Amino acid sequence: MKAFTIIVLGLLLSITQTFAQKGVEDGSKYGHGEDSIRCLKNLSLYTELVKQELYDDAYPYWQIAFNECPLSTRRLYTDGVDIISHKLEKASEEAQKDEFFNKLMKVYDQRMKYFGDHPRYGIPYIKGIKAIDMLEYRKNDPGIRKEAYQLLNDAVHNGGAKYQPAAYALFLTTSIAMFNDGELTSEDVVINYTTISDKVDAHIDDSKMSKYKDIYTKLSEQVEELFARSGAADCETLDKIFSPQLEEHKDDLEWLQKVSRLLARGLCEDMELLYKVSEYQHEIEPSSSSAYGLARMYLKSGDTQRAISYFEEAIEMEEDDTQKAEYYYQLGLIHLAEKNYVAARSNALKATDHNPEWGKPYILIGKAYAASASSIGEDEFEHKTAYWAAVDKFKRAKSVDPETADEANELISAYSSHFPKTDEIFFQGLEVGGAYTVGGWIGERTTVRSR
Repeated sequence: MKAFTIIVLGLLLSITQTFAQKGVEDGSKYGHGEDSIRCLKNLSLYTELVKQELYDDAYPYWQIAFNECPLSTRRLYTDGVDIISHKLEKASEEAQKDEFFNKLMKVYDQRMKYFGDHPRYGIPYIKGIKAIDMLEYRKNDPGIRKEAYQLLNDAVHNGGAKYQPAAYALFLTTSIAMFNDGELTSEDVVINYTTISDKVDAHIDDSKMSKYKDIYTKLSEQVEELFARSGAADCETLDKIFSPQLEEHKDDLEWLQKVSRLLARGLCEDMELLYKVSEYQHEIEPSSSSAYGLARMYLKSGDTQRAISYFEEAIEMEEDDTQKAEYYYQLGLIHLAEKNYVAARSNALKATDHNPEWGKPYILIGKAYAASASSIGEDEFEHKTAYWAAVDKFKRAKSVDPETADEANELISAYSSHFPKTDEIFFQGLEVGGAYTVGGWIGERTTVRSR
């Protein structure tokens, strides 16, 4: 009887264990027996509290479900991110912040373990959103940033960013930050930019992604702007990356336009790559950037008139005001070199119309006034009045654009020394501080000043 009793007790214990088992132990969604009831109860409790955004109250119930039945539902992890993020943002002590940050990372890791095979939101996708939160809360930690960079790299290359556009932008900004800190080369940044740009363009063209088209179109513009301003897009690196690809893409208008814009923004005007890209692009579809490339090409070869013609074509087609201002300014420089001062001023003023806070066009006008001084008026005194008008422009330049202050101050100092002396002003019947209209093509009202 004693032996029989022991056997029966053993069987009862075995049956109890079989019917009371956590999902984390047997790989089921909810577990079995009492443990499944406990799982469902805690899932229900925390879910209702999350709906009311009572994250602190939901936390203990969620934690039980997270630990005991991790296969129950994918929502356990999306809700977990909201709950733990709330706790992390409320934490006041560093130890608490570290604790909840680590828990947040565990949410992502456990989601990859149990739901990483989801066809759309699998491991690559989870890596992307994990990296976003890593950089949200620990962006100044070099180790975290490197880890996040690798996660984003995996996400972008394996389709994980497709339904999480922020991952593309963050991959590029992280690449740029690491480049600025010497952790990546400029070539790395260009390669990452090219990868992102190609994938974003593919999403825009994918009919199955049509509802996201506006988002990706805007993202494409932002990505290009970020890269253009990164400092990594230097002419040498662009040439190294894109020149070997040119012949393969010579009939690919989209590729040619992208490279042409990058080269134009980087002012890579003396590169053979720009000339070839521009010629191919212009053959397919004339555009502002292709016309600019051809203008620079002909300017370098000494064919000034054809260069001017292409600059005018670039200006006519350009829609971006800042870029249009740049083209007008460069056209003004050409006319200044040709001693066509009227045209130089006209184009410089148009540049200021499109970019009012840019000082260089005013410096150009001032130089044109100073260069033409000997042709103003009929005597030495009238020649010198041109320098008053020139200095006015240099002062205007630094007032609208502090970045031009150093150059403007040097020019002011240099040309102020050409002002007439006080006695010269007196013999002309004028007074220092009085008004005066400079003659000739300048024709501007200015103030009488002595050397």
